[in-house]
Amino acid sequence: MPIYEYECKECGKVFEAFQKITDKPLARCKFCQGKVEQLISHSNFQLKGSGWYLTDYAKRSASPTSESPGGDGAGKAPEKPADAKAEAAPKSPEKAVASA
Repeated sequence: MPIYEYECKECGKVFEAFQKITDKPLARCKFCQGKVEQLISHSNFQLKGSGWYLTDYAKRSASPTSESPGGDGAGKAPEKPADAKAEAAPKSPEKAVASA
């Protein structure tokens, strides 16, 4: 059952009420019987992070070093050596000195 939030125009108190979706909104404050206005509240339900399904449920393996739930590492790109860029682009200081 949804929780609706109301604010009283007379006393200024904010209160919540459990109501069916088909029920009419409340008209009177439960504290002073003044007129109330239904408020629009923020939802507490949030999906944060890069994979809430994987992070919110129990892990299958006890090992924290496994890379995927299956543990086979499938689907990952092969790692390149750190100096692969240095080998791919040869340095040519001779051209810089010759043109000066």
